[in-house]
Parts: sequence; structure tokens; C-alpha cells
Amino acid sequence: MIRLIQISTIFALLTFSAYAEVTVHNAWVRPTVPQQKVTGAFMTITSTTPAQLVGITSPVAERVEIHEMKMENDIMSMRAVPSLPLPAGKQTKLAPGGYHVMLFDLHQQVKAGDSVSLTLFIEGSNRKRTSVTVKAIAK
Repeated sequence: MIRLIQISTIFALLTFSAYAEVTVHNAWVRPTVPQQKVTGAFMTITSTTPAQLVGITSPVAERVEIHEMKMENDIMSMRAVPSLPLPAGKQTKLAPGGYHVMLFDLHQQVKAGDSVSLTLFIEGSNRKRTSVTVKAIAK
């Protein structure tokens, strides 16, 4: 009986690993002040296969967008992008001053230390979509 449990546990771990193509590390959000309706989220995403981040949702915001900040003609601009490439085996950093996530129309204040749930939608090169839910700490 014990041997059977060990084998099924190993099988479950192998099955999970086969589908776990995307990992997210160091997810965090900026805390807000009362009445503030927008904040940013940041993280590092790694995919084992070529993929793209095609969307994000969060229960704390009405709308969530992937954004890019870049310098153009000595002017810093920020714009929404429909997706973000995730090259195989490389870290993609979402950080202040570059690619990041914007949370709009917040339902509540995000206080330092709060945990904010974010669901990332990933599309593989085969067009199959999966989701990854992470907890981002407000700091």
C-alpha cells in the first residue's frame, strides 16, 4: 500500500511538471493611498517554451493591462500592449520603467503587506491558452 502511494505521488509530480511551462517569481504591487484607483504590478516570468503573455485579471481591479514604458524623442511614454513575448528559457522582467502591469479602477485600497491575486493568461506557440495565478505582495 505504501509503495502504491509513493508511485502515484511520483506520477502526480511528473504530470504536474509536464504542464508547468511558466513560472512567476518576485511578484509585487505598489501600495496605494485612499481613493487612488490605479497601481502597478511587477514580476519576473520564465517560460520553458516560446509563449506570450496575452492578458491578466485581478479581483481587486475592474481592468488590468500589460504596459510598456519607453523613451521616444527624449519623452518617456507609456502604452498598453496586446501581448508580451516570453522567449523559451529566458527571464522576462516586468519592472518599473519597462514592461509592467497596470491595474485600473481598483475596488479597494492596496495597503503595504496586502496580497493581491493576479491571473496571467499565457498562449503557447500551439495557440493553446493556459492560466497561472500568483499572489503579489504590496510593497
